[in-house]
Amino acid sequence: MSQHYLTPLFAPKSIAVFGASSSPDSVGSILFKNLLDGGFKGAVYAINIKYEKVLDQKVYRNIKEIGKPVDLVIITTPARTIPQIIEACGEVGVKTAVILSAGFREAGAEGVRLEHKIVEIAKRYGIRFIGPNALGIMRPSINFNGTFFKGKAKKGNLALISQSGALCTAVLDWAESNNLGFSAVVSVGTSADLDFGQILDFLVSDPQTHGILLYIEGIHHARSFMSGLRAAARIKPVIVIKSGRYENVSQAVTSHSGALFGRDDAFDSALQRAGVVRVSTFGQLFSAAKTLASRYKAQGNRLAIITNGGGPGVMATDRATELGIPLADLSKQTINSLHKVLPPKCWSKGNPIDIVSDATPQRYKDALTICLDAEEVDALIVILTPQAMTEPVEVAKVIIEMAKKSTKPIITCWMGGVQVGAAQKLFAEARIPDFRLPESAVESFYFLSSYDKNQQLLLQAPSASTGEDAINPDTEGTKIIIESVLAERRKVLTEMESKALLGAFKIPVVTTAIARTANEALVLAESMGFPIVMKINSPDITHKSDVGGVKLNIHNAQAVRDAFKCIMKTIEKTCPKARLDGVTVERMINKPNGRELMVGIVRDPVFGPVISFGMGGTMVEVLDDVAVSLPPLNNYLVKTLIDKTNAAKLLATFRQMPPAHREALEQVLLRVSEMACELPWIREMDINPLIIDEKGVVAVDARIVVDYCTPNPDRYAHMAIYPYPAHLVEQWHLPDGTDMIIRPIRPEDADIEQEFVRDLSDEAKYFRFMQSLSELTPTMLVRFTQIDYDREMALIAVTTVEGKEVEVGVVRYSINPDGESCEFALVVSDRWQHRGIAHRLMTSLMNAARHRGLKMIEGEVLSNNHSMLKLMDKLGFNAILDADDRNITLVSRLL
Repeated sequence: MSQHYLTPLFAPKSIAVFGASSSPDSVGSILFKNLLDGGFKGAVYAINIKYEKVLDQKVYRNIKEIGKPVDLVIITTPARTIPQIIEACGEVGVKTAVILSAGFREAGAEGVRLEHKIVEIAKRYGIRFIGPNALGIMRPSINFNGTFFKGKAKKGNLALISQSGALCTAVLDWAESNNLGFSAVVSVGTSADLDFGQILDFLVSDPQTHGILLYIEGIHHARSFMSGLRAAARIKPVIVIKSGRYENVSQAVTSHSGALFGRDDAFDSALQRAGVVRVSTFGQLFSAAKTLASRYKAQGNRLAIITNGGGPGVMATDRATELGIPLADLSKQTINSLHKVLPPKCWSKGNPIDIVSDATPQRYKDALTICLDAEEVDALIVILTPQAMTEPVEVAKVIIEMAKKSTKPIITCWMGGVQVGAAQKLFAEARIPDFRLPESAVESFYFLSSYDKNQQLLLQAPSASTGEDAINPDTEGTKIIIESVLAERRKVLTEMESKALLGAFKIPVVTTAIARTANEALVLAESMGFPIVMKINSPDITHKSDVGGVKLNIHNAQAVRDAFKCIMKTIEKTCPKARLDGVTVERMINKPNGRELMVGIVRDPVFGPVISFGMGGTMVEVLDDVAVSLPPLNNYLVKTLIDKTNAAKLLATFRQMPPAHREALEQVLLRVSEMACELPWIREMDINPLIIDEKGVVAVDARIVVDYCTPNPDRYAHMAIYPYPAHLVEQWHLPDGTDMIIRPIRPEDADIEQEFVRDLSDEAKYFRFMQSLSELTPTMLVRFTQIDYDREMALIAVTTVEGKEVEVGVVRYSINPDGESCEFALVVSDRWQHRGIAHRLMTSLMNAARHRGLKMIEGEVLSNNHSMLKLMDKLGFNAILDADDRNITLVSRLL
């Protein structure tokens, strides 16, 4: 298979530096010196029209003068010169570049024009570049320092990607004094071309990278970012720190959901769905990195703390409480066991387990053994303070030996400096996370447990439509309503229109009608039955109760007339310019056990639609109880969203009220998720209040704001996370009548995918993977089943054999960097070959690729795989021998 398109950037064999200089403190001088002095083994060329030699190296006037292939160019010249440089590089076949120069979009209109010109030229020649305004790139394993940082990075297994060059240098300087190494360091600058998504795409398959650290200031392309982030997090721990957490939302919003919603909420939700861990400080960043890079995985969050000092134990407990980490409730059996090995009168007899200041290595071992065996304990933090009787090194050795035999996470905190230094080195060598402060140790476990929880969110692959009933919403009807509203140059739907949209998606609503006179209101009230509610009907009034536009509990005919007159008169005073269209009349909902909730949608400028949930009613802003999640949602994600709020507590038995019908609420949230997926016109939506009791749920009031959206062949282009493509599921029958289903693969298909590969013959495995393979490695299995449906597709053919679902074939494509073509792979079980399955799978895959907007499909087939080549011919593929390897035939066709 061909190498990754960014290989020349991360592993160049030859580098040319535009602007290499002899000026001691210039960027060009520092950069060129770093390349020469760092031990890089490849060729390094200097280009500058002002010099004949720089640092005793020959200087070329232009890149053509070099006369040899150049993998990577690094540019430090003024911004105005760079378009011409990129053009010259494209003419000689350079494919990657790093632009360190500033003076582009940050410099104003002229800088923006220059940047666009560079992007256009680079795209024409297929050049991918980092920057501009970047620090550069490092690859310590090959001694490649393509930055102007005056220092070195040690070789390690963590990759750092940062939008800030200044913070990148600070981290590098900190890491050097803390013995932390890197597999790669990338400063992306303003990301005119390569962004987080593309860099992550390389690092996910980089064997040198075991964990990834990201410093983020803002996201340019949400879909690409989420796609790359989710792909990386499936394989490797990813830790993110983002600045600007408290930046106010700049655009004015009018709904409750918008007023409560900040962009950082969407970012936080996106990271959770991506399966990564977010931290707030650089200290936490490396604490998390240290813990996640260890061999531990959290299997629960019940924490036990063993300490030889009461104070540190209390400090650890305080931090655990703040982070919502429950301390393990020690069973009587555990307490009794500890009582036998600890000083009976002195130890704490609870958690934290204070084993007293004179604790010996044996006492630590006994306490640790009991806690590791305790079912109620999921993880341990072991604290040691260097007192007169303690033996830090000997205790460390005991813990290291015990850690080898246990899968439960053990995090250590050896407090102090000189006296515990030797023990800390032992922990580092054993890859046991060790910290100097109790709070840091607790935070590290929080990151570990958060990573495990977020990985469960990452595994979710919901479709746009999910729920207990296979409902068919009237999407065409909703589109007609929205288009008619926009045609009237309105963006705010009336209450009637808003409820019509909810009803089209099978969300229970209160029956509502419009009355334009007092007599009409009375007729409606009599037909609905008293008591009723009347509300002003105006496209210009959002919060009706705030301006006196709502009357509740109207019980008789005279009260209807009085209420109508009162509402109209009040609104004339409070909102004299508002357009009025009578009032709405609806039955008064009387639910003694009802709880008021709010469900909404907000269109985030980066991540698209975001679903919000929390307590509702007129005091929603004051209560400030809201949680958000990116659609699409499924049952697991809906439950998680509800449980994030205080409102979740109200759904259980509360003050003699029976538990609410939570399943009905979950169905509403699933329907709202479907609305977010299928209606890209929605900018804001409030269902407030949504009243729930033990019998069900009903939307009492609703408001929706819409806007025009750009037509796009991708129906989910407005979303950051691509839904499970349920529209690609198809039923099929073999000629002998065997039922077959072709569908996109899901994460839960890991077992049948592994069994499928195991059962393939050696020849079939070799034809598919072009190497000997007995079964899929865990990493391969994750990559094959936990896919991003936006950047790749895998369709499996499954049937039922003896009551068990069996995979009989799989075909997949991955989109190439050009975004217009894809590469495919296909394999069918030996026992099911020659029955038309391969042909049907390929046809379905090509249809999916065509639907995705791709123009070309291509692949590599071993030249002796005659059956595959015959199939390709039937399907209209062109075939040519690979000029570099005649054992491979390249096949392709237009879509």
